[in-house]
Amino acid sequence: MRRFDERVLALMAHDADVPLALSNLAARAQVSAAHIHITRHLSREGSRLTELAERAGMTKQAMGTLVDQCEAWGLVTRGPDPLDARARRVLFTADGLAWLEAFRHAVAQAEKEFRASVGDEIATVVTIGLEAYAAA
Repeated sequence: MRRFDERVLALMAHDADVPLALSNLAARAQVSAAHIHITRHLSREGSRLTELAERAGMTKQAMGTLVDQCEAWGLVTRGPDPLDARARRVLFTADGLAWLEAFRHAVAQAEKEFRASVGDEIATVVTIGLEAYAAA
């Protein structure tokens, strides 16, 4: 999984559609697999910090640190929660949405490369295994 995430970040570092500051962070290995959790788990409508942490299997404090970094990079922002005036929601910025789209393209490319490297049968077995593992 680590190798896959590293490949995704490498593809994003060279994607012309990724905002320059974010692609530079990816190119300099400043963005880690941990930061990918935000990209994978933050809904387009925004999510509460506790929801993000739960989806990523992290503590609220650890996710808060990641959100702080991503906010400083202009990837996300915090805004009011329309359902609870006391709560805050983490939301993608415009640059963050561009990052999300580039992430989706990079994942698709990395999956294609993985299938080409190991073959369709093995890739299918790995995918089924990961789905079963995630559901457990």
